[in-house]
Amino acid sequence: MNATLTRRVSQGGLAAGLALALAPMIAAPALAQDRSTLRIVPHADLRNIDPIWTTAYITRNHGYLVWDTLFALDENLEIRPQMAEGHEVSEDGLTYTITLRPGMTFHDGAPVTAADAVASIRRWGARDGMGQKLMGVTESMEAVDELTFTLTLSEPYGLVLQSLGKISSNVPFIMPARLAETSPSEQIPEVIGSGPFRFVEAEWQPGNLVVYERFEDYVPRDELASYAAGGKLANVDRVEWRYIPDAATATQALLAGEVDLYEQPAVDLLPMIRMDPSITVDTIDPLGTQGVVRFNFLHPPFDNKYARQAVMHAVSQTDYMFSIMGNPEYFEEFCGAFFMCGTPFETDIGSEALRGQDLERARELLEMSGYDGREVVILDPTDVPVAHGQALVTAQALREIGMNVRLAAMDWATMTSRRASREAPENGGWNIFPTWWLAVDQLNPITNISVAASGDTAWFGWPENARIEELRDAFARETDPAAQFAIVEELQAELYDFVPYIPTGQYYQPTAYRANVSGVLVAPVPFFWNIEVD
Repeated sequence: MNATLTRRVSQGGLAAGLALALAPMIAAPALAQDRSTLRIVPHADLRNIDPIWTTAYITRNHGYLVWDTLFALDENLEIRPQMAEGHEVSEDGLTYTITLRPGMTFHDGAPVTAADAVASIRRWGARDGMGQKLMGVTESMEAVDELTFTLTLSEPYGLVLQSLGKISSNVPFIMPARLAETSPSEQIPEVIGSGPFRFVEAEWQPGNLVVYERFEDYVPRDELASYAAGGKLANVDRVEWRYIPDAATATQALLAGEVDLYEQPAVDLLPMIRMDPSITVDTIDPLGTQGVVRFNFLHPPFDNKYARQAVMHAVSQTDYMFSIMGNPEYFEEFCGAFFMCGTPFETDIGSEALRGQDLERARELLEMSGYDGREVVILDPTDVPVAHGQALVTAQALREIGMNVRLAAMDWATMTSRRASREAPENGGWNIFPTWWLAVDQLNPITNISVAASGDTAWFGWPENARIEELRDAFARETDPAAQFAIVEELQAELYDFVPYIPTGQYYQPTAYRANVSGVLVAPVPFFWNIEVD
């Protein structure tokens, strides 16, 4: 898909900084002193290591360091071969024959084979929304020989390569078959990768440190890196993620040179960072991000659409954006498009209810829902400003319309586990959680798994709506752009009535890095290959 997409690039840094004594948790291990090491403050703590089991972006970022993919999205939003050497499609469009590049190995030394690819795609396809759609029209998938496999469809499907080259959560990473045979409802027992870095489990300290080392036997493509495609050059010996939950402490670590790159600095601390001329502040994701407030459809009160509509009328995108980003430089004034503004499928149909608070209408809808005053549990990941801000704004709006709200404070890693619980809120479950999705995850009805409404197989919250699924299927089968857009318009009208989630706004997250860092890729996902550290 080629389109002109919204792009924001912030200004670089200006003048002198401040260095303070830092907590012992961010001290560099002695092992790293004589090696080329890239030190990063990630946006969250890594607790879950399986990027198929969870959609959490921190686990996806971990996945990209460790694993590779068959196909990949480039900066022109085109799909290119990655681990695949190439592919052929039969005349009837039903059989794809995919050949792997020779000489690829896993981190344990075993060769990468077609059987590994088949097992990996099957497991991903059981868990991922886009993968589920592909598997739904897949008649068979079989290894032909060590490097070749076929994927045969039951009917023509226009998103085969787009699915296998999906850039963000869940990403169809290629794992050894013995790991890919793990139930998709369970996490893999160990990390054996196929990508440019190895996960050093012995040094993993949840809540503190994650370490990756260059995989010397990785063979990059002989091409320039472009988004997730091209040559993935491991230019450093070691990558360290140093989790620092306090934004002020993380900022001081960057200013003091204790870390090299801060993935998601708090916007209110950017003026301090910009005072240091040795630090660059850039918005390296050119496409933007959508804030999300997600409902649980299994339990009252949000099993009733009027309760969900009440919340939509009670909140304001402006309040959300100022809470999480602060500076209008980093967000759109309003975006009511479920599939992002500035994209081919932008439409404002149905978005009137989201354009401003209407507390009177919200209270009417809440009464129509039969709300009985029960406690509403909002998960509140206090260590991630974007999510924490959304939780606070939502809680305040719900209290204003008479709902009994409890904010359940926790860290992000705990939230990404708890949101998988189907238990009642009073038994350790939840009613609402805040999150965000990159534009590349939201660009159309198939990549945007938050609009999927397939019940038990849908994303956390488990909404069920047959008409939404019919429209998503129709979109996937349609090849004419005008017809696709018409489907999107009808779908978005249905989404604003059904309310699977509330789009809280479109924003652009800055990243900060020191002058000793070069080669940072402009991409919607933070990739840590191609980077050099002086």
